Amino acid sequence: MTGLTCCAVVLAMLAGANPTPQKWELVWSDEFSVAGLPDPNKWDQEVGFIRNKELQYYTKARPENARVEDGMLVIETRKDDFEGHPITSASLRTRGKASWLYGRIEVRAKLPTGKGMWPAIWMLGINPEHRRWPDCGEIDIMENVGFDPLKIHANIHTKSYNHVLRTNKGNTIEVTDPSQNFHVYAIEWFEDHIDFFVDQTKYFTFQNEGTGNDVWPFDKEHYLILNAAYGGSWGGQKGVDDSILPQKYLIDYVRVYKSK
Repeated sequence: MTGLTCCAVVLAMLAGANPTPQKWELVWSDEFSVAGLPDPNKWDQEVGFIRNKELQYYTKARPENARVEDGMLVIETRKDDFEGHPITSASLRTRGKASWLYGRIEVRAKLPTGKGMWPAIWMLGINPEHRRWPDCGEIDIMENVGFDPLKIHANIHTKSYNHVLRTNKGNTIEVTDPSQNFHVYAIEWFEDHIDFFVDQTKYFTFQNEGTGNDVWPFDKEHYLILNAAYGGSWGGQKGVDDSILPQKYLIDYVRVYKSK
């Protein structure tokens, strides 16, 4: 899951990335305005050790790891003793609740930091003919690893282009301290390409090559995932430091728009 490094871009703190009303229409959102557990009508939660040899155990319906407070979704990665698991966190997804084909997806967030942290905003395809990864398609709207904290990564994974084959397509941008500042992470997804943004800056475009599902499984609906991983194949690449815990991943809102 590595991207091609681009020149560092200093982004304006708290810069807005709201689309113009003439171009987009809001069709789904979570503003995290009701305190308590995440809205079960909008979010499912993964449970257990899920992927990438990560060290955290994902819990469900446990406010210590995922809660809404002060108008924010808080995903907290903790040193813990939950059912014998020493590190816990949360992974929220809209699978079975909502999925989308094309449009603008944006998330305003402040990231956790420290060696071992690996927060992400990403999407997986709901593709009846190609359910398994990477054939189903993966869109990484934002990834960040704690050992390189100022860099934001965008990637796509398909049958032809994925990190297992070392052919994945992506890019990297450097931003103003994402653990201290909120930024808007977004994609604009069309039939022939996907653009990736941090705030107002577009830093990667993936084109539909017109060669079918192996390259472009992005003509099927995808669902959204928000998670905070710890360790694993990328997050733990340079070791982990559990003295940094607990760490909070703060999400101000999630908004999905369709083109008018």
